[in-house]
Amino acid sequence: MLAGVNYAQLLIPDFSLILCGYLVCRYTALNRTVWEQVESLVYYFLFPVLLFHSIAKSPLDWGAASGLIAAGLLTGLGGITLAYSLPYLPVLRRHVDRREHAASAQVAFRFNSFIALALAERLAGPQGLLMIAVLIGVCVPLFNVGAVWPMARHAQSGFLGALLRNPLIIGTSAGLLANVVGVSVPGWLEPTVTRIGAASLALGLMAAGAGMQFGSLARSKTLAVSLLSIRHFATPLIALMLSRAFGLSTAQSTVLLAFSALPTASSCYVLAAKMGYDGALVAGLVTLSTLMGMVSLPFALGLLR
Repeated sequence: MLAGVNYAQLLIPDFSLILCGYLVCRYTALNRTVWEQVESLVYYFLFPVLLFHSIAKSPLDWGAASGLIAAGLLTGLGGITLAYSLPYLPVLRRHVDRREHAASAQVAFRFNSFIALALAERLAGPQGLLMIAVLIGVCVPLFNVGAVWPMARHAQSGFLGALLRNPLIIGTSAGLLANVVGVSVPGWLEPTVTRIGAASLALGLMAAGAGMQFGSLARSKTLAVSLLSIRHFATPLIALMLSRAFGLSTAQSTVLLAFSALPTASSCYVLAAKMGYDGALVAGLVTLSTLMGMVSLPFALGLLR
């Protein structure tokens, strides 16, 4: 098992890219006008290609991973339920703006799949990489539905239409279908697709930094604390209980606990901004979540001991 310092080293590059985007946007001629176009490129093309490739290229053994799949889905549903409940809790509802909650609820249950893939291989080698691919394959569609629903509902726009048009869901669904039928990216195209995926990571994180405004967090402190507590404390506890309930192996439990404590997805910001919500608030939450991941990952994996 990795030492805590290695988790921090794994997360520092992502946070550095967010910081780089913030500095470039604020102190150079590459201002918000430029980064709005970058967001569109990432959202409509780069991220969908990455999701498709990461899922389609990994063979999924559904039978052997059934317990892990069930535990992963239930962990995600637990996070979604807690996130959705915030505006209805007696103590919190007076301090939670419904529109801000609709945009940022996704922060409590979505995860950074790029960090997940890198971390799983370090934790459990090729077996861990395969297990995290299974979790990504089954959980990304659920989490994207969970992310889109409150925003579409609050905006009174068609939920089904919003889902069908969502490029992240299209990319994920296409990847799962390709995996099931055995279609893979041709070898001659693999380097190009891999480079597109690498570009999506860098530009997505920098776009999150470019839209970052910490003032929005100060205005929504109660919501921020609540969502990040769910993402980095409550969800790992749910995962721990489920790993025991399903009798998962040590390797499966390790991957599930790491999965439960990952920083939130950098694409949370892109999704909120492109659907017309407060992207600056969500970008700030993504940044804080990346920092908190340096603590929550050692915390979650320490529970396994």
